[in-house]
Amino acid sequence: MKVQYFNFDTQYNQFYLTSVGKDFNADKDMSTFTEDMNQRLGIEKNALVVFIESYGNVKGDIEILEKPKTNVDFSKYDHIVEGGIDIQSGQLQILDSPHSHIALTINVIPGKYRARIYSSNLASVKETDLPHDTDNDYYHIELWKSDDMERRVLKQYDNN
Repeated sequence: MKVQYFNFDTQYNQFYLTSVGKDFNADKDMSTFTEDMNQRLGIEKNALVVFIESYGNVKGDIEILEKPKTNVDFSKYDHIVEGGIDIQSGQLQILDSPHSHIALTINVIPGKYRARIYSSNLASVKETDLPHDTDNDYYHIELWKSDDMERRVLKQYDNN
């Protein structure tokens, strides 16, 4: 599959990858929510919550792979995290937060997938609670068939 690009407005420093629209609950207790935010990925039933640096506009791309890439240059990215999602509907949707407007729909073979999210240009974001035209963070997502549903941080961003 060729790369598909997305560019849309979102709030609360997050957006969703989901199999079924907004039929999931991203509300958690604060300790779990803080861990999800720090690792930049929350795993819900039929959904992933991708935590981003900017507050308003989110830019990125997504591609479906046959198998995971093994020759990744980690120095090109600020943060890399993986997690699993069950896409039994055969449609992966990217939704904004909090309204869950559909930004992109991709047809896939129904089943379990692993997502790897690469975050870059995070230091370009001046304020994480206000949108700015100069925010230039970017999110590359790769998806492939896998039964591995666990979250795994491959590279942790340290903004200090």
